[in-house]
Amino acid sequence: MPTSTASQRRAVAKAEYDAFLAACPSRQLLERISDKWVALVLAALGGDGPRPGAASGDEPRPMRFSELSRRISGVSQKMLTQTLRSLERDGMVTRTVTPTVPVTVTYELTDLGCSLQGVMRGIKEWAEGHMEEVLTHRDGYDHRQSDAADRFEEKPTVIS
Repeated sequence: MPTSTASQRRAVAKAEYDAFLAACPSRQLLERISDKWVALVLAALGGDGPRPGAASGDEPRPMRFSELSRRISGVSQKMLTQTLRSLERDGMVTRTVTPTVPVTVTYELTDLGCSLQGVMRGIKEWAEGHMEEVLTHRDGYDHRQSDAADRFEEKPTVIS
């Protein structure tokens, strides 16, 4: 049996990643990055969209936890902390602690995080751009389901 180099073994392992298989680690990564809080954290750190009191820019920039919390409406402190930790663990975000009084902690996208943020920005823009169309389809679907339920209820069951 021929031996293979570490590079060859990595190439084989990479070729074997298949998210359709239950045990594939890429499935866990897909689960992580499909989370709405991950998408919003990446967008915020990526400089996506206008920020109150700041010039709008599309350049990634470091942000403090409190900035992120204000920017992402509705996220709890616990959920934001968990999201930032998971992104740091996966190498998407760096956490920098500056010894000041009080201690300053900032979060910033890594190169890996920036590459994902570009994809997520496209998904976010798609969602924002197609929301009216989706809402129209939802209303139509709900109306058809309601009509079908009404027709079903109007027909009494006859037992002979």
